[in-house]
Amino acid sequence: MYKVIGAVKTRTLRVLWMLEELGLPYEHNAAAPGSDDAKAMNGTGKVPVLLVDDTPITDSVAIMTYLADKHGALTFPAGTIERAKQDGHTNFLLEEFDAVLWMAGKHSFVLPEELRVPAVKPSLKWEFERSLSRLAERLGKGPFLMGETMTIADILAVHCLGWAIAAKFPIEAPVLRDYFSRLRDRPAYGAALSRS
Repeated sequence: MYKVIGAVKTRTLRVLWMLEELGLPYEHNAAAPGSDDAKAMNGTGKVPVLLVDDTPITDSVAIMTYLADKHGALTFPAGTIERAKQDGHTNFLLEEFDAVLWMAGKHSFVLPEELRVPAVKPSLKWEFERSLSRLAERLGKGPFLMGETMTIADILAVHCLGWAIAAKFPIEAPVLRDYFSRLRDRPAYGAALSRS
């Protein structure tokens, strides 16, 4: 059985959602970032951490990729053109969404107050909005980023969109709002969220 360490209101939600989609049993320790439990498994105190036979795996995307490859679901096989396209979506989301939202978060509540630069937020919102149109293009006619197949890229995208809404980064495009709502309506998402 897997064990997941990390609070639901962090990137841990991605891993919990993935495990629920896969229908795999797991234990969950809702440790906060920087807590003693988190630091015991990851010296930085960052979450999520997935314990596999007492071996910690860190970073949400690395964990999701491991689970997808191990269980042959929510991914295309390594070495295929489809996997290269899927990985392209994943890297786009990490660079254009996750990184921007994390930077905004750092300047809102993570960094010590004297190091925060609130003036950076308008440029981050501009960058985020520009990337939204690219995400809509990538989604195309959907229903998922890879057409008819849901992958870890969709979990990452929807988590980032939810993070953006919480941070008051506007998402206006109907195609993206519909995509966001449809995926959050999945039973596996609800089950993961209920872990909070």
